Amino acid sequence: MLNGTEDEEKWLAEGIAGIQHNAFYMHRALDSNNLREALKYSAQMLSELRTSKLSPHKYYELYMRAFDELKRLELFFKDDSKHGVSVVDLYELVQHAGNILPRLYLLCTVGSIYIKSKEAPAKEVLKDLVEMCRGVQHPIRGLFLRSYLAQISRDKLPDIGSEYEGDADTVMDAVDFVLQNFTEMNKLWVRMQHQGPGGVREKREKERSELQDLVGKNLHVLSQIEGVDLEMYKETVLPRVLEQVVNCKDDLAQYYLMDCIIQVFPDEYHLQTLETLLGACPQLQPTVDVKTVLSRLMDRLSNYAASSADVLPEFLQVEAFSKLSNAIGKVIEAQLDMPAVGAITLYVSLLTFTLRVHPDRLDHVDQVLGACVKKLSNIPKLEDSRAMKQVVALLSAPLEKYNDILTALTLSNYPRVMDHLDIGTNKLMAMVIIQSIMKNNSCISTADKVEVLFELIKGLIKDIDGADVDELDEEDFKEEQNSVARLIHMLYNDEPEEMLKIICIVRKHTMVGGPKRLPFTVSSLVFSALRLLRQLQGQEGDIVGEEASMTPNKIFQLLTQIIESLSAVPSPELALRLYLQCAEAANGCDIEHVAYEFFTQAFLLYEEEIADSKAQVTAIHLIIGTLQRMNVFGVENRDTLTHKATGYSARLLKKADQCRAVYACSHLFWVDDQDGIKDGERVLLCLKRALRIANAAQQMANVARGSGGPVSLFVEILNKYIYFFEKGNKQITSSAIQGLIELINTEMQSDSTNPDSVADAFLASTLRYIQFQKQKGGVMGEKFESIKL
Repeated sequence: MLNGTEDEEKWLAEGIAGIQHNAFYMHRALDSNNLREALKYSAQMLSELRTSKLSPHKYYELYMRAFDELKRLELFFKDDSKHGVSVVDLYELVQHAGNILPRLYLLCTVGSIYIKSKEAPAKEVLKDLVEMCRGVQHPIRGLFLRSYLAQISRDKLPDIGSEYEGDADTVMDAVDFVLQNFTEMNKLWVRMQHQGPGGVREKREKERSELQDLVGKNLHVLSQIEGVDLEMYKETVLPRVLEQVVNCKDDLAQYYLMDCIIQVFPDEYHLQTLETLLGACPQLQPTVDVKTVLSRLMDRLSNYAASSADVLPEFLQVEAFSKLSNAIGKVIEAQLDMPAVGAITLYVSLLTFTLRVHPDRLDHVDQVLGACVKKLSNIPKLEDSRAMKQVVALLSAPLEKYNDILTALTLSNYPRVMDHLDIGTNKLMAMVIIQSIMKNNSCISTADKVEVLFELIKGLIKDIDGADVDELDEEDFKEEQNSVARLIHMLYNDEPEEMLKIICIVRKHTMVGGPKRLPFTVSSLVFSALRLLRQLQGQEGDIVGEEASMTPNKIFQLLTQIIESLSAVPSPELALRLYLQCAEAANGCDIEHVAYEFFTQAFLLYEEEIADSKAQVTAIHLIIGTLQRMNVFGVENRDTLTHKATGYSARLLKKADQCRAVYACSHLFWVDDQDGIKDGERVLLCLKRALRIANAAQQMANVARGSGGPVSLFVEILNKYIYFFEKGNKQITSSAIQGLIELINTEMQSDSTNPDSVADAFLASTLRYIQFQKQKGGVMGEKFESIKL
C-alpha cells in the first residue's frame, strides 16, 4: 500500500511539473499575443489531465492547477484585440486540438465567452457543449470535465431575469441543460463502481464518496434557477431526477442523491410533491439506508411546520401524515432484514413530525406507537442498545411535547411499547415518567389513569421476571423508591369514592413490591388514606349514612391491613409510627375503640418486635407524645394506656433513659387544654420517681467510676418542676424546688474533680430564668419569691 501511495505522489508530481512547464510557454505566448502558440501549449498542458493513474483526491489537485491556468487563458480569449480572431472563429479553431480532452476543455472555455458575447443563443451553445462532452467516457476524467462545464455555465443559464434570457420556454432550456449534465455525470459516477478488480470495492466506494459533491452540485444549480417554480419542479424536475436515481440501481448514488434532493430544494416543494418523492423510496435498492433519508425528510418538514403556524393548513391539505406513515410501512415491509433500530428511528421521526404538525391528533400519536409495537412484537428480545435508546426517545417525545403525563395515559399503545424494554431501560423510562409528573406538578385524579400509570412504572414497584435485585445499587434503589413514594402523593381526587378507588389500586400494585420496597411506599399510602379521612371529616352531613365502603371505620380497617404488611419486612419502628399516626386520626374522628386498637398494636410491636435499646427509647417517647395529645379516651382506657406507658418507661435499659421517659410521663397527667386531666398528685409521683432513678444512676456511676455521674438529669427534672409549678400544680411547691436546687449544688460540689460544663451552663440558665420570674413581679413573681438562689 505504501508503494502505491509513493507511486501516486510521483505521478502527481510529474503531472504538476508538466502543467507548470507548458503553462510557462503558454504565458509567454499570451504575453506576446500569439494565439497559435497559446493554443498549442494550453492543449499540451491540458493533456496532463488525460492520466488514469491518480486517485480522485490526487486528480483533483492536478485539475485545480489546470483550472487556475484556464482562467488566465479565458481572459486572453475575451480580448479579441489581442488575438484578432472573432469568438465564432475561435469556437471553431479550438476544435482542431489533437486530443479530445484538451479540445473539450478549450471548447468549454471559449463556449463561456461565446455565450457572453450573445452572438449565439445561450441554449444552443450549452446544448452543443453538453453533447460534445459525451466524447469523454472515462469516469474520473469525464466527471471533472463536466464539473468544469457546470462551473463556467452556472452564471450564464437562460434563466428568468438573466441577461441571457431568450424566447419562451427559456427556463426549460436551462433545466434541460443542467438535467442532461447531471444525468451524464451520474452515469459516469456509477460506472466507477464497476471498474477494476472486484477485491477493491471498499477503496472504490471511498473514491466515489470523494467525488459525490461534483454530481450533487447540479441539483444545487437546479434549485437556484429562478424560473423553476413549484409547477415545473412537480411536473419536470423531480420526476426526471427521480427517474435517474431509481434507474441507476446503485445504492451509494441513490442514498446520496435522495439526500441531496431533500437538502437543496425548498420545504414547500417537498410538501406538495410528497407522494412522488415517497413513491421512489420502495423502488430503491434494498441496501440503501432509506430510514435516514426518510428521517431527514421528516425532520425538515417538522422544522418547516414549526417555523410558522400559517403553513400548517398545507400539511392537512396534502394529508402529509397519512402519506409518510404509509411510505414508512412499505419501506419496513420491503426491507425484511432492516434492523430494529432502523425501523424505530423511522417511527421516532414520524412521531416528532406528527407532534409538531398535528399536536391535537392523539390518534396519530397512538397509531405510530401501535406500528412500533407491531414491529417490536416480531423481535423475540430487544437487545440492541441503540434500538433501546430510540424506544426511550419514542416514549419520551409525547411527555416532552404535552408536559402532561395525563395525555400519555390516554394512549393505549404507550404501555405496550414499554413492555418491550429491558428491565434496566424500563426502570429508566419509569423514572422519566415520574420526573415529568413532578416537574409539571401533574395531579392524577382518576382510578383508570392511576391503573395505567402503575402499569407503566411496574418496573419500579415490583420485581420483573429475570431481574436481580441484589445487583441493584443501594443508592439507586433508594432514589427509585423515594420517587414512587413521592408519586403516590400526586394522586388525588376531591371525590372520596374515587379517592378510595385510587388508594385501593395503589395498594394492589405496591403490596407485591416485596420486603425491600414496602418501607418506602407504605408510608405514602398510609398518609394518602389519612388525607381521605380528613376529606370525609370536612364534608357536611352524616358520614355514617353514606355508602358503607366510605365510612371512617372502613378506611381504618384498610389502614390496619396496609400497616400489617410491614410485618413481612420486618420494620417494627416504622409500623409503630404509622399506628400512632392512625391513632391520632381516629382521635380526630372521635372513634375511641379504633384509637385504642391502634395504641394496642403499637404497644404489641414495642413489646414483641423492638429489641434495640435506642429504638425502644425513641418508641416510648413517640407513644407518650401521641398519648398526651389524645382526648378521645374515657377514664378507664386512658388509665390503662398511661399505666402501660409509665411501666415501659421505668423498664428501659439505661437509668438515664428510664429517668427521662418517666418524667415525660408526667405530662400524661396534666393536659392544659383539656378539662379533667390535671392530676397534680400523679404528676408529682412521676417526678419523684424520676428523681429516685436519677439518684440511683448517680450512685451507680459513683460505684463504677469512683465519682458521681452527671447532674444534668437533676437539672432536667428541676425544669419539669418549674414547668408544673408555673402551670399551677399545687402539689409542686416552692420548697420542693428549693430543695432540688440545693441537692444539685451539693452534688456539683462533691464532684468538683469532674466538672460538667454542659450541666453547669444548663443549671445557670435555669437559675437565671427563676431570677427573671422573681423580678417580673405580679402573681408569678410572688410565686417564685420564696425560692432562694
